[in-house]
Amino acid sequence: MKKVAIVTVAVLALGLAACNKNNAENNAANETAVENNAEADVNAATNDSVNAADNALNSASNAVSNAGNAVSNAQSAVSNATTNK
Repeated sequence: MKKVAIVTVAVLALGLAACNKNNAENNAANETAVENNAEADVNAATNDSVNAADNALNSASNAVSNAGNAVSNAQSAVSNATTNK
């Protein structure tokens, strides 16, 4: 009878040990999730700022190109005016 009791206690102890939360593992998983979310936020912010900078550079380039076209058109207009007197 003692052997059965000892085996029963051992099995119950193992069962309880298996049911206990492992806070270290849970904390590590939570920290990993937080780090992954933070990394995703940083990547999104970086991508947004890079896209904004690219758009600003494209706008500036277009403005310079438009100014160059306006100068060229003005030169053509002057040339045409002097040629077609």
